[in-house]
Amino acid sequence: MSSIGFTRGETPYKNRDALLDDYTPDELVGRDDELKEYQSLLNPVIWGDQPNNIFLYGKAGVGKTAATRFMLGQLEHDAKQYDDIDLSTLHINCDGLESSYQVGVEIVNSLRDSRNQISESGYSKAEIYNKMWRALEQTANTILIVLDEVDHVRKDDSILYQLSRAHENGKLNETKIGVIGISNDMTFRSHLSSKVRSSLCERELSFSDYNAAELKKVLQQREAVAFKDDAVADGVISLCAALAAQETGDAREGLDYLLVAGDLARDEQSQIVQESHVHQGKKKVERQTIVKGLADRGEQARYVAYALATLLAEEQQPARFTDLYTRYESLTSRTGSRTLSERWVREHLQSLGMLGIVSIEEKNEGVSGGHYNLYGLNPKLELVVEALDETLDMVGVHDSISDYVDH
Repeated sequence: MSSIGFTRGETPYKNRDALLDDYTPDELVGRDDELKEYQSLLNPVIWGDQPNNIFLYGKAGVGKTAATRFMLGQLEHDAKQYDDIDLSTLHINCDGLESSYQVGVEIVNSLRDSRNQISESGYSKAEIYNKMWRALEQTANTILIVLDEVDHVRKDDSILYQLSRAHENGKLNETKIGVIGISNDMTFRSHLSSKVRSSLCERELSFSDYNAAELKKVLQQREAVAFKDDAVADGVISLCAALAAQETGDAREGLDYLLVAGDLARDEQSQIVQESHVHQGKKKVERQTIVKGLADRGEQARYVAYALATLLAEEQQPARFTDLYTRYESLTSRTGSRTLSERWVREHLQSLGMLGIVSIEEKNEGVSGGHYNLYGLNPKLELVVEALDETLDMVGVHDSISDYVDH
C-alpha cells in the first residue's frame, strides 16, 4: 500500500480564496456603466423612499451577483449615517426552490433565529405569507430581498407579485421592501404572469458579456490579491482573458483558468504560474463548465444536449429543430421519462444557449424557406460526452457516439 501524506511546499499563492466565486473585491472593475445605472436604481433607498423593484439579467459569469453584493454592501455602509434609515438586505439563492411556498419558507427562516426555524411542510401558503410579513416587519424599516437565480421559480411565481407589491397591497405597514431578481435566462420574463412582469421587472438592468480588455482588468485585480509578487508569468493573464472572451465572455471562466493554472503550478512545487499551466488546465475547466451547466439545468436539459451530441456525431449539425426533437423523443422513450412538449425543449435550448453550450443560428429564407433556427454544440463532442456520463448510464449509449465513450 502506497504511503499518502499531506505537506506544504512551494506555492505561488498569497490568498487563493480571492479566485473563488464567493469572493467580493473592494471595488468592481469592468462594469462601470452597469454600476452607474445600478446606483441610480438603488438611490431611492438612501432618501428613505420606497425602493425600486429591479430585475437583472445576462449570461452566467458576467457580474450580476458580484455587482449586487458590492452595491448592497456599499449601500448598507452609507445608509448608517442616516438615523431615519434602518436597512437590511437578504440574499436568497433560488436554486433548488421551485415554488413560492419554498421561497417563503426560506425567507422566514433567513430572518428568524436558528432555534426558531419553521419546517418546509405543514402550513398553507397563506400561513407562510403571514409568517413572512411578520418577520419582515420585525426586521427593519427598509429591506432589499435579492432572489438570485429567480428563474427556478417559474412554475409558481405568486410570491414575486406578493413581495413586489407588498407595501402597495397593505401587507406591510411600516416596512418598505424592494425585490432584486437575478436571472441568467433572458426568456424568463416572458413566462411570468403579466402582473408579476409589470411589477418585478419595472426597473431592468442588462449585463453584457465581458470583452477581453474588461476580463483582463478583472483578472489583474484578482491576481494582485491571490498571488505573491511576480508569481504569475507575463502573458498568463492576457491568455486567460483571451480564452474566456473567445468562449463565453464569462469572468468566472477566466478566473477558473487562472485558478486551475495556479493549482497545477503548486502541485509541481513551482512558485511561478506559466502559460503552459493555463493550456494544461483548459480542458479540465471546459469539462467542469459543461458539467456544472448541465447539472444546473437538470435531467431534461441533459437529454436535449445528448440528442444534439448524437446529431453532431452523425455530422447532422447544425440541426433543425424537427430533427433534434425527433432524436430527443427517441432518447426519452428509452428510459420511460416524460417527453416535454416542443415549447419546453425550445426553452431548454435557449437556456443552454445562455450557458454557451448550445449555439443558435437564426435563418430567414423568406416566403420560400420560412424562418427557423439551427442548433449546434459549442464544446468539443468528446467533452460533452464526458459530461453526460450519468445520462449515458440511464439512457444507454447511442451508436453514433460509441467511439467517444470509454468502454
